[in-house]
Amino acid sequence: MRISIFENIMTPGGHEVDFDRILVEELKNLGHEINFYVPENFIFQFDYKVPIKKLNGEAVTYTNSHGIKKIFAAAKREINRQRWYNQLYDEQKNFDALIIPTSTQRYLRALNRNILKKISVPLIFILHGINPNESEKFFNESAKLEQYENIKMIVLTFNDNIFGRRAKNIFPIYPPTYIPRDIDFDFEKQKLNEELTIGFFGQYRREKKLEDFLNVFLRGNYKRKIKLIVQGSTMHAEDAEDFERIIKKYSEYENISFLHKGLIGAQWQKAISEIDALLMPYSAPRYKYHWGGMLFTAIGFQKPVIASDDMNPEVFEKFKIGETFESGNLNSLGEVLENFINNFDSNAKKYFDELKLASEEFSPKNFAIRIENIIKSFRE
Repeated sequence: MRISIFENIMTPGGHEVDFDRILVEELKNLGHEINFYVPENFIFQFDYKVPIKKLNGEAVTYTNSHGIKKIFAAAKREINRQRWYNQLYDEQKNFDALIIPTSTQRYLRALNRNILKKISVPLIFILHGINPNESEKFFNESAKLEQYENIKMIVLTFNDNIFGRRAKNIFPIYPPTYIPRDIDFDFEKQKLNEELTIGFFGQYRREKKLEDFLNVFLRGNYKRKIKLIVQGSTMHAEDAEDFERIIKKYSEYENISFLHKGLIGAQWQKAISEIDALLMPYSAPRYKYHWGGMLFTAIGFQKPVIASDDMNPEVFEKFKIGETFESGNLNSLGEVLENFINNFDSNAKKYFDELKLASEEFSPKNFAIRIENIIKSFRE
């Protein structure tokens, strides 16, 4: 099939870039032809090595937008979304299916006002999770689209329903792992080192409360050599300033190193491959409903984890891939971190065995097959 991807979210890097790569490379591996449609000013952070067609209307970024500027940016994006939809409707003869990889209920609301809802080929919206406070709007917009048989919504989740509800045009499926694609990495040769290197990686946001974690880490009583690497990319000026403040404050500790830089492709994969375990010590209610990009990086690279118990709890119920602490409880985090480090050698085999099983369950290949099957179901 000729499968097109409409991407309109511009970021300096991160999991959105790699998620598109999963779609491109895994669907190509299944024998499909892939191309992109993007806004006229869209800048790719990665070369996906597939054809690209530009649409009239500029992509809008919320980076460093606040107050009235953010409201204006949202309004402009909504206007342009209607323009993009119109152009995609006119392009439908050039593809057999269209995927919009990072959607929200706003995309569906816009579709309900646009001729694109009458598209004659499969149109797939992928939503990366549904929060309770937005679920009613999502179901309302989805219900309006049920009469259009070519419109389907994929929700990345770990259940076969969304808050107990199902609909014929909504498909819950597992999210995919992020795997090493540009480096040589032998999972079977991961070994226990004298110094345990743990990593706090990903996009830095103040809600992750890095400073609280650093204080907990420094109070720990560890029975082995331990090194902490903190890597973070920042999208907003206030986050960048806060991260730099933390780096300066904790730079005196020899067993902590910082990297304030976005990593993409081989650089990112190499950095992940060189650590022994990944830490996700942040807590937020949304992690119960949206899959964790760093968690699925850890599973893809088969690295044991420490995470809060609100981080995709269904995964930890099924696979013993690390340890969890009570969300928001720094004392619990400290105890779990200390036990994880001090008992890592004795627990490592269990972690690695479970990580292998989880990586098979959530593999990018299986993810692409599920999407392919949904597209094919349109014709049955």
